[in-house]
Amino acid sequence: MKISQKGLYALQAMMMLARRYNQGAIRIRDIAYEEGLPEKFLELILLELKNARIVESVRGAKGGYQLRRAPDEIRLSEIIRLIDGPLAPFGDAEQLRSLIDRDVEHRALYKVFLEVRNAAARILEHTTLADILNGKGGDGAKSGKRRKKKSDESSVLPMVVGGGRESGR
Repeated sequence: MKISQKGLYALQAMMMLARRYNQGAIRIRDIAYEEGLPEKFLELILLELKNARIVESVRGAKGGYQLRRAPDEIRLSEIIRLIDGPLAPFGDAEQLRSLIDRDVEHRALYKVFLEVRNAAARILEHTTLADILNGKGGDGAKSGKRRKKKSDESSVLPMVVGGGRESGR
């Protein structure tokens, strides 16, 4: 599964808003600074999240953005689907089922792809922002820890972040 840089920024911003849930609206500038995200790009991401009714904006001197629902009601799958589209790394489930039915020679391969797609979707569907904050997300993510510096992340990010859309798929 590939998560775009935009998707990763959206998840990081949502994690910050979840950490500060019930503390009022947070200014875009503060989110960008604390998470190390480009402010202008973050504005566009938060607008998408607002239009999808995941966050809400508050006007005025104490304005900014805040979660519209509790962190335990916002699933990672919802955020990723909004920003990056379908969760499936190998196309949608119906497309794979069709290939399983039609392509007898490669049926076993497509069944594996469908199992991978279903497992990834199941994990993201059952993981909320609150789960991640509480350290219940994959590989023992710990609540309250600060992000690594970008230089420390460079060896991990290429595996997570899709460098761009590949043509011909």
